[in-house]
Amino acid sequence: QLVESGGGLVQAGGSLRLSCAASGRPISRYHMGWFRQAPGKEREFVGTSKWSGGSVYDSEYSDSVKGRFTILRDNAKNTVTLQMNSLKPEDTAVYYCGAAYSTRWLHSEGYTYWGQGTQVTVSS
Repeated sequence: QLVESGGGLVQAGGSLRLSCAASGRPISRYHMGWFRQAPGKEREFVGTSKWSGGSVYDSEYSDSVKGRFTILRDNAKNTVTLQMNSLKPEDTAVYYCGAAYSTRWLHSEGYTYWGQGTQVTVSS
């Protein structure tokens, strides 16, 4: 089970930190991704903490958030955090945390487990 928290309303240029708490199984061997979905749009890849084998993890981000968003993984706490800085109105969406074991971490279809989502609204 994945549970997101930390969403809310923020002004453009501000910051928010989203958290994803996992229970039931350890996240250490999963790609832990963040996606977002705006009204009327498809679910969009934001970034992932990708498991590269052993204790090696790499982060990948979409071009739209690269340099502004950072994913932090804490396997000991079984949590993943999405730090969002320099927020823009176009970042407004419901943000979802997902866990993937397949190599298709860039696509929502590759994720087996999902949280319920948390709303992020950025005002101009």
